[in-house]
Amino acid sequence: MSDQSRRKPSASERSRALYVISVAAELAGVHAQTLRIYERKGLVAPARTPGGSRRYSDRDIALLNRISELTSEGLNLAGVKRVLELEERVVALERELAETRSEAAALVAETRRQYRRDLVPVPRTDLVPRPGTGPAAST
Repeated sequence: MSDQSRRKPSASERSRALYVISVAAELAGVHAQTLRIYERKGLVAPARTPGGSRRYSDRDIALLNRISELTSEGLNLAGVKRVLELEERVVALERELAETRSEAAALVAETRRQYRRDLVPVPRTDLVPRPGTGPAAST
C-alpha cells in the first residue's frame, strides 16, 4: 500500500463534491430517491454543478451513513435532523471549550510569570545564631 493511499484526506478533499447521485446512493446503501427526500427535508445539501446536477462529497457520504444509522435505530427524519443538529452543536461547544481552556492556561501561566517578576529576593538572615557565631561567641 502506498503512502498516498494510506494518508488521511484533507478537509478540502473530504468536502470536494465528486459523486453523482447514483454513485452517492450506492455508496450510502440507499436509493437515489431517498437522497432527494433527505435533501428536501434539509438533512443533506449536496453541491450543484452549473447545470443543476447534484454532486456529493465524502463528507456527504459520511453524513448519509450517519442518517442511515439513526433511521435503522428507529428515528424518523425529524428526529434524525434534531440529532444531527445536536451533534453539530456538541462539536462546536467542545471546540469552544478547548479554546477557552487553552486561553485560561495561557492566562494562568502569564499570571505566574508576573508573580515571579514581582518577587524581591531577600538576603537570608538566620533568626537563631549558629553555635559559635553571634555576640555570645565573641566574648
